[in-house]
Amino acid sequence: MRTGDLGTAAYDLVAMGRTGVDIYPVDHGVGLEDVKRFEKFLGGSATNVAVAAARYGRRTALVTRTGHDPFGRYVHRALREFNVDDTFVTAVDGPPTPVTFCEIFPPDDFPLYFYRYPTAPDLLIEPDEIPADVIRDAAVYWSTVTGLSQEPSRSAHFAAWQARGRRAHSILDLDYRPMFWPSPGAATAQVSEALKQVTVAVGNREECAVAVGETEPHRAADALLAMGVELAIVKQGPKGVLAATATERVEVPPVPVTVVNGLGAGDAFGGALVHGLLSGWELRRILSFANAAGAIVASRFECSSAMPTTAEVEVLLGEREEEVPR
Repeated sequence: MRTGDLGTAAYDLVAMGRTGVDIYPVDHGVGLEDVKRFEKFLGGSATNVAVAAARYGRRTALVTRTGHDPFGRYVHRALREFNVDDTFVTAVDGPPTPVTFCEIFPPDDFPLYFYRYPTAPDLLIEPDEIPADVIRDAAVYWSTVTGLSQEPSRSAHFAAWQARGRRAHSILDLDYRPMFWPSPGAATAQVSEALKQVTVAVGNREECAVAVGETEPHRAADALLAMGVELAIVKQGPKGVLAATATERVEVPPVPVTVVNGLGAGDAFGGALVHGLLSGWELRRILSFANAAGAIVASRFECSSAMPTTAEVEVLLGEREEEVPR
């Protein structure tokens, strides 16, 4: 089993899941059929979270697969440029590296078009090929619900959790994408089992509905805690975010910005959450920092390369404090 290229110390974060290339339109406010100019960026939810955490100086690695193609080579190159260890990113024969298109209709309409059918390389992660020792020893292990949608990825995720033994911080992003599942019920069955393996769950109200059958934030948090997680985070959109533990409950309002592209905000929140947990911050500070990170990315065009630095987040938080009436 490989142990990585950056030394023998455990990683701050190991993320497993989607990777690929985002093909985003430079022309905004029009459908893809009318777009004339595009730009490409590194993409994929788990990938973006790893990049976001690396922005804060965290030692991160990604476990995923690509195709044997130029976009696969691009993924490796981009990860290295973002200081994410690509040791555990391997190529697979068959499906190409996925691409994702979006349309941009600010402030709140960003349709996504995934080109990853009938499967994608990141869903072909094999249970006996995962770096189980690396996942076990990481300070944070991040995975997403998408990885449960097909085999062999589903078995690989459960093998990773078995190796980790529900060690803190084992985080599940409830990132439910209906186009990857035969039905919401199929997703619910898998997520219910996955929640028994993790210590932190993060999702919006719609994702919580799939996971635990609740959309009201406090009831959703209660249901997640009842599954045994230690920290439940429920994103409430314009109402901010709720975080709950067995002894504490915190709500933080959103950070208002002019939205350019809201697609990467959740991943920015995730990377900042990882940083806050590793820093040992109190819960309110973690949520405020993560909210600000998400707001910054929502105000930018791209996702991975838009992830902010610590200084950028602190500047925005400082500006927000100055706006609060005394």
